[in-house]
Amino acid sequence: MALKVPRAGGPSLFKDGYKQFQGIEEAVLRNIQAVNELSDIVRTSYGPNGRNKMIVNHLGRIFVTSDAATIIREMEVVHPAAKLLVYASQQQEAEMGDGTNFVMILAGELLRQAEVLISLCLHPTVIVQGFELALERALEILDDLSIATLSSPPTQESLALALRPTLASKQYGHEDILAPLVAQAVSMVIPSSAATSSTLRDFSVDNVRVVKIMGSSLSQSRVVRGMVFGREPEGSVKSASDAKVAVFSCGLDISQTETKGTVLLHNAEELKNFSRGEEIQLEQMLKEIADSGVKIVVTQSSVGELALHYLNRLGIMVCRVPSKFDLQRLCRLLGATPLARIGAPMPEEAGFVDSAVTTEIGGDRVTVFRQEEQGKGGKSHPRLATIVLRGATTSMLDDAERTIEDGVNAVKSLTRDPRLVPGAGATEIELARQIVAYGERTPGLKQDAIKEYGAARRGGARGLAETCGLDATDVVSKLHAQHAAKEKADTGVDVENATDGTMSTIDAQVFDVLVAKHWALRYATNAAIDVLRVDSIIMSKPAGIKAPGRNPNWDED
Repeated sequence: MALKVPRAGGPSLFKDGYKQFQGIEEAVLRNIQAVNELSDIVRTSYGPNGRNKMIVNHLGRIFVTSDAATIIREMEVVHPAAKLLVYASQQQEAEMGDGTNFVMILAGELLRQAEVLISLCLHPTVIVQGFELALERALEILDDLSIATLSSPPTQESLALALRPTLASKQYGHEDILAPLVAQAVSMVIPSSAATSSTLRDFSVDNVRVVKIMGSSLSQSRVVRGMVFGREPEGSVKSASDAKVAVFSCGLDISQTETKGTVLLHNAEELKNFSRGEEIQLEQMLKEIADSGVKIVVTQSSVGELALHYLNRLGIMVCRVPSKFDLQRLCRLLGATPLARIGAPMPEEAGFVDSAVTTEIGGDRVTVFRQEEQGKGGKSHPRLATIVLRGATTSMLDDAERTIEDGVNAVKSLTRDPRLVPGAGATEIELARQIVAYGERTPGLKQDAIKEYGAARRGGARGLAETCGLDATDVVSKLHAQHAAKEKADTGVDVENATDGTMSTIDAQVFDVLVAKHWALRYATNAAIDVLRVDSIIMSKPAGIKAPGRNPNWDED
């Protein structure tokens, strides 16, 4: 007689379809493996010579970039532990605008070292405690590594110097072109109150726009004081100067009622009078706008043919701005209030622009709203600057736009703390050396976790060396030897490999923003700690019904 396998007793806790993983093997190590796989994807995109990733999203759009924030945003990560790392990198992007790849690499290295400690039977709780102690010590050391500060008041030269390493990590070889562009745009929009003080707290990232125009090369890019729109005016009037501006969020056309009605017309004369009445009403409203001194009309919606006819007769320039965000920026630039009805604006609702002209850039007709430095509009209203990017391909333009956004965000992070630390992996090597020494002095089992935390800090320099085609082990050992000699604590990885793979970051003028490093350390360590603290994974059954699969025999009778 066959023996029966006994069923597990006790009540069922979950519905059918639930999955549960628990313990070191099933939960902790499985999560570490998932995080390491995600970290390895972006590791090769780190640094100036980072490799590009080609991503095709669910809509079929193609992204070719080495920007980790874009790569993570377009990948649909479903593993819950890997999502923790994604959330940490996204928070770094929201907080600092740069350093997302560094967060991913550091968190992956921390968990890789933690896996070694777990295999040596060290409890995850002890590892977490060691990582927390090491993080506190790392932040203290980081404050002492500052070697430069942004000048006060900031100049274009000092801004370009601080921005060049950030831009070089995304567009290597073009940093000498992009850094002066971003520095010039930022200098234009810095409020006069901030330019004379020690901080840039009034600086807004939203005041620097980017317009992409195909053609020519990146060296032909330039900065325009004001706003540039990639379309020409609707009417025959193409320019205006010292102009009063009315902004409408509604369409310029014969008004449409919200309710439907029926009009009974007995003959053609009544039909003619009915249509003529609407025309007279529209003409009267537009004439009131012209009588108020308005020379330019900006609308978000469409412009009717009849309204355009009357506006051309009145000599009013008509511009259409489809994007509501661009319309809001334009209202800030002009000092105008968007109106929801057609009519003459009140004096406090109208805006002012020094010049609005239509020009041609690379075969494309564009409209430029410019506020001059000494003009009426430039004095009384917030400043905006537009960087006009030129390039041969859309992919290159998109990548350059993301690079400029990172550069502008780097300036924003400098408003919090103007201090700079050595770049090119020098800060990571120095932190690794000092944290390992700190671990040697710490009693108990925590010292192993602290020393492994220090060893994980070498991941940044190692990643730089690998992407540059250098022998990572050899370069890291040379950096350690030179950092052990106190006089060479600023030595980093030479991405051009001019000598032995190392260089002085002070001589090469390669700096990183201190506050960006500070937050990257926090987010990466906290993400790794969150993963280590998980000892059980409980996954419910996905909601909805499963989509039917394709029948392989669909063509058979």
